Amino acid sequence: MKLFALVTVVMVAFAANSILSRAAIFELGMDATVFSGLRLASGAVMLAVLVMQRGQGWPVLDRGRIFAAGALLTYLVPFSIAYVTLPSGVGALILFGIVQITMFAGSALTGVRPGVQQWAGMSIAMAGLGWLLWPGGELVLSAVGVMFMVLAGVGWGVFSLRGRGSSTPLGDMAWSFVLCLPVAGLLMVMGGGWTGGGVILAVLSGAVMSGLGYALWYRVLPQMAATTGAVAQLSVPVIALVAGAILLGEVVTAKIVLASAVALGGIAVAVLGRKAG
Repeated sequence: MKLFALVTVVMVAFAANSILSRAAIFELGMDATVFSGLRLASGAVMLAVLVMQRGQGWPVLDRGRIFAAGALLTYLVPFSIAYVTLPSGVGALILFGIVQITMFAGSALTGVRPGVQQWAGMSIAMAGLGWLLWPGGELVLSAVGVMFMVLAGVGWGVFSLRGRGSSTPLGDMAWSFVLCLPVAGLLMVMGGGWTGGGVILAVLSGAVMSGLGYALWYRVLPQMAATTGAVAQLSVPVIALVAGAILLGEVVTAKIVLASAVALGGIAVAVLGRKAG
């Protein structure tokens, strides 16, 4: 039960990143690259503080940690750019759908196979999410936005797999953000369109939802199979859709409610399948 509660908190934080990004970039007119830079910088500061508070020192910088920093950039910058055109919930769905594919592929390559119940649960969850966004003539997506979000999903999936295998996840994550600081500086200098509200949302996204959220995620991720972690993240677009409706005025229909219930039910089946398998 404690693990479930912690995972729930993390999923809400991940969904909040979509809401905050969309609100800052689309609603408040914040430049997407500036938002990315501020999110990276504030996340780096928060994680560095957490590492120093623990007093365990920084892990040795090696090729794997540099690779993880590259995966973080591959996720975070395209993620912000995608929200210039994509709605928050739709973007979250594309992101975590690709994350799931990436993590399942990585799991298979390392010899970890999902059980029958996990596959069934994943299928139900994907069916619910597919139903949620079944073309109805009203939803027109930008191909460029979709492309950037797909790239972000691959980056986040690789980053998650790297964190799952880490013996020092907090230190590794801090290194990933800190190594990205030069890029963050360039993004903030080269970008335009600074807004006061956007700065606040970017710092909140970076320090709280990303820094603290990711630290908690990599604390609980080693306790789950990679496939279970991938399926659990499918709740994020559902949370983002609901939050988007409440906070950003997105429309909520019976279809959204029912499809969300199907998706969450599939996730529950998959998580229970981990215990059964």
